[in-house]
Amino acid sequence: MIFKGLFAAAQSVPYPGQVATGPGGAEYSHQTVAFYDAAAQADGYWLFEPTDPKPDSAEVVVFMHGYGAYNPMAYGKWIKHLVAKGNIVIYPRYQKNLLTPRPGAFPANAAKGIRDALAHLQTGDHVRPRTDKVAYIGHSYGGVILGNLGVNWESYDIPKPTAMLLCEPGSGPLKGARLPNYEGLPADMNLLVIVGEDDYIVGQEFGLLVFKTAVHTPNRNLILQRRDTDGHRWILATHSEPYCYDLDFDSGLRNYTVRRVFQTSRLNEVDFNCYWKLGDALLEYTRDGRHGNIAFGNTPQQRDLGYWANGNAIRPLEVYLPHQIPVMAKAAEIGTSLK
Repeated sequence: MIFKGLFAAAQSVPYPGQVATGPGGAEYSHQTVAFYDAAAQADGYWLFEPTDPKPDSAEVVVFMHGYGAYNPMAYGKWIKHLVAKGNIVIYPRYQKNLLTPRPGAFPANAAKGIRDALAHLQTGDHVRPRTDKVAYIGHSYGGVILGNLGVNWESYDIPKPTAMLLCEPGSGPLKGARLPNYEGLPADMNLLVIVGEDDYIVGQEFGLLVFKTAVHTPNRNLILQRRDTDGHRWILATHSEPYCYDLDFDSGLRNYTVRRVFQTSRLNEVDFNCYWKLGDALLEYTRDGRHGNIAFGNTPQQRDLGYWANGNAIRPLEVYLPHQIPVMAKAAEIGTSLK
């Protein structure tokens, strides 16, 4: 493992559009992040630990990147946010490159990275991991891998998922890590699935599949994020919305996905009031019962995406509960058939 350095994790003031406190907000308990690289192989990992102050132990978030995004800078600002809130973040690498291995090997590679990272955290001067309430966050193909790991966590010998956030999940034509259905997800897991109106990379099909078939996981919501404008700015709803790159975590890798990250990454209200807010609320609700009204239930607090400079509300998120999806919808029909 290579120690890459200590980096500032918490900015001194909120980003424009970010609230000061609460889920998604700039209320941080740690000022810096320690960054470690153990990702030389396709089943390696990167590790991020809270410091300043450095805790004796911390909760764990496994962050599963999208296809080709095995450069952790792609989600760097979100990772810093999670660490500054007091989490250890494990970022498994499940690919050697864009061609190898085949997708069927991704879950096993990711699971090995998780196991190895947890084992390493038990050594030396690392922050010790708390593993009874591990949360999993995944974007794109990372969401497909998490669905597989969530069903098969025992056979992969990884911590049982207690919370899972799937962000624009999908496989496109590379279906090797997919399962026929997700009824095997843990019954007591808290599950959020977020899809974008204009996700033309993977669409909404896989997110709908997980949401519809996870019938033994009752505490689950499907969230649709739509584009909006005030006439001056646009809030988009593409596959790239979870990207929020930070060059502090740049591994130096460049490929098609990394180039797309540079071209399409935006840090705005979709980060703060959708992905970060819902992720924080999901973690806190799972760990200590707080912010359940923000994480679940189709409440105004859950749907709120913030405000434009003129004071008008940005188009709220649309939230669907399990009984509101009677049939599988095609991507183009998501706005009408889910109602």
